[in-house]
Amino acid sequence: MGRGRQKAKQTKVARKLKYFSPETDYRALEKELASRTDDVDSDYERIPPATDDWDEDWDVPSAR
Repeated sequence: MGRGRQKAKQTKVARKLKYFSPETDYRALEKELASRTDDVDSDYERIPPATDDWDEDWDVPSAR
């Protein structure tokens, strides 16, 4: 296939994708987003609390 035909085909596909608007199922989207918020909240519970003991963990000499 020549470059002109190849470019024309790519342009046709790009134009089709640009103006394609599928029907959106908002109820399914709402269910998916609602289930993800539960997962996000549980992720935050697994993060250990921050401590100020980082210098003890890394054996950093104190700056005096």
